[in-house]
Amino acid sequence: MKLKHIALIGSLFPILFSLVLFFGVLISADSDDENSNFSSGITGMNLSAEVLKHQPMVEKYARENGISEYVNVLLAIIQVESGGTAEDVMQSSESLGLPPNSLDMESSISRGVNILRPCFLPAKIKVSTI
Repeated sequence: MKLKHIALIGSLFPILFSLVLFFGVLISADSDDENSNFSSGITGMNLSAEVLKHQPMVEKYARENGISEYVNVLLAIIQVESGGTAEDVMQSSESLGLPPNSLDMESSISRGVNILRPCFLPAKIKVSTI
């Protein structure tokens, strides 16, 4: 009889332990999200101040190209490409056959948004999934 109880407890222990571990990780991940400091109220993104200063220009060209909902993605691309510190913030000069960092800030953003526009539209990407 004792052997059956030990066998039953032994078989249930891994299941119970897995559930406790799963919920512990779930609760921990949720509390990490609440304590994160995000720049400028842009949810889920840590953008530098250098990148955020380009936001009005990015919004302008995104609006002109009909992709206003992708401003956050475009800012993230600037963060990765240059950190917002290079003059050619979107590293767009090479797409025109020019040497790297040949474009000024506004030309870089204009060209970069124009190049990326077709990537967003045909796929009909939802911003919430990025």
